[in-house]
Amino acid sequence: MPELPEVEVSRMGISPYLEGETIKLVHVYQASLRWPVPDEVKLTEGLVINKVMRRAKYLLLETVMGSLILHLGMSGKLRVIDKSVPRIKHDHIDIEMETGKILRFNDPRRFGCFLFQPPGQVHKLLANLGPEPLTLAFNYQDLYNKSRDKKTAIKQFLMNNINVVGVGNIYANEALFKAGIHPQMPAGKVSKKRYEKLVFLVKETLDKAIVQGGTTLKDFAQTDGKPGYFAQELLVYGRGGLPCKVCTKPLTEIKIGQRSSVFCDECQKR
Repeated sequence: MPELPEVEVSRMGISPYLEGETIKLVHVYQASLRWPVPDEVKLTEGLVINKVMRRAKYLLLETVMGSLILHLGMSGKLRVIDKSVPRIKHDHIDIEMETGKILRFNDPRRFGCFLFQPPGQVHKLLANLGPEPLTLAFNYQDLYNKSRDKKTAIKQFLMNNINVVGVGNIYANEALFKAGIHPQMPAGKVSKKRYEKLVFLVKETLDKAIVQGGTTLKDFAQTDGKPGYFAQELLVYGRGGLPCKVCTKPLTEIKIGQRSSVFCDECQKR
């Protein structure tokens, strides 16, 4: 599933083609996605897209009559193409602009979503989300306060969208390694000083991934459109059993909360 940096690069990629442009038609060819596509998406036809926003891993196309909400799920991808380009298998939704460009949503597994948020309201999927990690609202004092008396493993605590949104499995592994914190350490046992370091490194790790992903934008209006994971040198994720790049000892791989967790027993302390 694409993580926050990949979704943010998707936003950056489609925004120049959509912001300030008028939606001509919304074509729904397959309404059975993760949740049924509501008829209200048609209310945006004839309206200008004022802004393309991201909240956690959701993309919002904002108009005066409400927002279209997109989530890529596990296999979704977006392409900005000319309306003359033939549909292929799993092309479920087209947002056709007056310019002749189309934002096309393809999703083989259909775990993505296409929903509607009325103006002045917050969709229930977005209502209880925590702070965005790259904003001042995500800070070590707040995270430290939330963690007190929590026995949950710090990795699961960090990936909980109530505490902070968008820190998925890859970036949680990487940030905890850089911070020298063992992923199984109870969140309530992590000191304030270590939370200060961890929050800084979460922000740095995500920001670097977004900057690196920005180099792929030239491909966004072409044939693929799938954000994927950027060609970055990961320190621990996907490297279970391989030598640690700091101390050279083999990295350990276990399951924490049903997710693969890779760490160094030497470099990451409980």
